[in-house]
Amino acid sequence: MASTKLWGGRFTGKTDPLMTTYNESIHYDKRMYHADILGSKAYAKALHRASIITTHELSELLRGLDLVLSEWKVNTFIIVPGVDEDIHTANERRLGELIGTHISGKLHTGRSRNDQVATDMRIWLREQITELDLILTDFLRVCISRAEGEIDVLMPGYTHLQRAQPIRWSHWIMAHASWFLTDLQRLRELRPRVNQCPLGSGALAGNAFSLDREFIAQELEFDSVTPNSLFGVADRDFIVETMQWSATLMSHVSRWAEDLIIFSTSEFGFVTCADAYSTGSSLMPQKKNPDALELLRGKSGRVFGQMAGFMYTLKGLPLTYNKDLQEDKEPLFDCVSTVTASLKIATGVLSTLKVYPEKMRNALTADMLATDLADYLVRKGVPFRETHHVSGSAVRLAEERGCQISELTVADYKVLHTEFAEDVSGVFDFEASVERRAATGGTARKCVLQQVEHVRGLL
Repeated sequence: MASTKLWGGRFTGKTDPLMTTYNESIHYDKRMYHADILGSKAYAKALHRASIITTHELSELLRGLDLVLSEWKVNTFIIVPGVDEDIHTANERRLGELIGTHISGKLHTGRSRNDQVATDMRIWLREQITELDLILTDFLRVCISRAEGEIDVLMPGYTHLQRAQPIRWSHWIMAHASWFLTDLQRLRELRPRVNQCPLGSGALAGNAFSLDREFIAQELEFDSVTPNSLFGVADRDFIVETMQWSATLMSHVSRWAEDLIIFSTSEFGFVTCADAYSTGSSLMPQKKNPDALELLRGKSGRVFGQMAGFMYTLKGLPLTYNKDLQEDKEPLFDCVSTVTASLKIATGVLSTLKVYPEKMRNALTADMLATDLADYLVRKGVPFRETHHVSGSAVRLAEERGCQISELTVADYKVLHTEFAEDVSGVFDFEASVERRAATGGTARKCVLQQVEHVRGLL
């Protein structure tokens, strides 16, 4: 077995079968087959430019790599247990079978699995970032579509989970859209840091054959080359940053889901998830549970755990490559898969969510206009600290009488402050209240529509 290993020349003893399994990563890193072949094709071209291989050898390598790629695409590639440690070993082994080991053996000239795997990871990840960008953009488009279409729906806004002030349902949608928009911006800012080419760094000290790394980077559509060979093989910050981004995004998904879980309870009754994103109870026939939202909330912990776990693995590693770095793939793959699925589920939930405007409006109570009452006196020249106290007194008086502050008489208000007049009744209008919040970012109709246009423009 030792002779079949890429590193087997140094060893004569057999590897413990458990160690072989423990060491292998092929069962999860095989998803990078396309990235690995792209990197190998670019590297072969660079070897040809440096006169390390002939034109015929280059042609054979490219032909063979295309054949390997086609086998992966049609799912006929056969992994050899105990031999194919990882995707890089598997592809090289199969390439040798297809075109002969005399030519295939030249492909690894000056290349190490250290710079090979770092390159594959970056190629694979940038493709995932492109996909995540599209999915997150789709979710934001659903946000702005619903915000526009349901602009007239009013609901309570909350602080401390207590009714606070009236807002537009669309304002709530756009609040969460603002978080997701910053997530999209961060994702786009991340891509250039991912898209650096480490190929040509060798095992750690650089390439001994003076390969044109800029050419390799251009072939592989990288923005730049990594500036230091030690950094090139040992850096995993691009993975950490991706997982940090994932954790931040999922914290936003979780908060969004939590709001909707609360709104979907019988106590609120503001929204209902479509059947496609709900389940029932095995015991209680009446139950309709928002399982999709609960799973979205739960998955955030999973993603955060993957990020924290890998950062702990990374924090004490000496330069340069250490086998610990093999632990980068599974948490990254899991993060990307979880985030991708979560965004698709969130998009489905929001696009099919049923809203009950009448229940939202019925949840509005006059005491939520206590600040508007204070503002009424402010507009008559009374200092806000005084008006706040007067409005609080009105709330207390209404509580003592068992009525709403809108049911107090003008005479009652005049007792509380001399500046109250007949027009005080105009305060108790929920639509007027939200329209008074007309400064940029407010819940007035024009402001919410401005927020929609802002997001649309950035998309």
